[in-house]
Amino acid sequence: MRVGFAGTPAFAAVALAGMLGAGFQIALVLTRPDRPQGRGLKTLPTAVKELADGRALPLLQPATLATAEARAAALQVPLDVLVVAAYGLLLPPAVLAWPRHGCLNIHASLLPRWRGAAPIERALLAGDAETGVTIMQMDAGLDTGAMVESVRVPIGARETAGTLRDELAARGAAAIVAALQRLACDGGLEARPQPADGVTYAAKIGRADAAIDWRQSALAIDRQVRAFDPVPGAHAVLAGQALKVWTAEPLAAGGTGGAAGTVLAAKVDGVDVACGDGTLRLLELQPPGGRRMSAAAFVAGRRMAAGDRFDVPAVTG
Repeated sequence: MRVGFAGTPAFAAVALAGMLGAGFQIALVLTRPDRPQGRGLKTLPTAVKELADGRALPLLQPATLATAEARAAALQVPLDVLVVAAYGLLLPPAVLAWPRHGCLNIHASLLPRWRGAAPIERALLAGDAETGVTIMQMDAGLDTGAMVESVRVPIGARETAGTLRDELAARGAAAIVAALQRLACDGGLEARPQPADGVTYAAKIGRADAAIDWRQSALAIDRQVRAFDPVPGAHAVLAGQALKVWTAEPLAAGGTGGAAGTVLAAKVDGVDVACGDGTLRLLELQPPGGRRMSAAAFVAGRRMAAGDRFDVPAVTG
């Protein structure tokens, strides 16, 4: 088969590597254009581009596929199937109809739960006990296509977005390889419509999503910290400075002995902060312009003490 691939970040590169390892001929790779990244805003290639260049695969980086001119070069390449994983561009009908067997998407959730841009983060924020990977036949809707395969993955108690993404990337790579092998052998794939019940949407993550509201429960804030590790990092404001919270653990629920956001204790084993319900112990912090450090190092260098208080966002409505 002549297989195309469209993807951008490391999650997608894992799938592409798996397909190459299984011996599939990759006739074309699509990825997003290089863009400035990091503190220095240095222009860097995508993870998929790095892999494609290293394997001398045909590569295109269109800024859009919305116009006939932008997609003309890609559509000149005949494909049997296009595999899509975290590409970041919408596929118009002309692209969906391009490969002989259509487009297969590797989606990091158990559809129809968490359709959309940020399924991993949303599953963690919601406290889901499990998630997974769905191989889906793409259509014009937002992650609404018929399902070829679903793989269930439990979410660990201390899972972060980073560790969960790595697990789902590996599971997704194995699942797409198995689907492509069936397609090559049988000449087609069985697919079942998504259930009508249980639809939820994983909206794109914004900076406001990562701002800690100490009026929430310690359990909810702990999920927030883990959902935004490694990107963008949950953040809070103390004495006018925005700090990132990288690691925390909820203590006993119930009364805290202080208003939400109040530092109850600042010790070697962590910084205890009162929440709307329960107490959250901060274990790893990052000051503005600094590096990640243990709470003990942070307290020693910045004289944090019991009675200090993190800002609580203003109530809007």
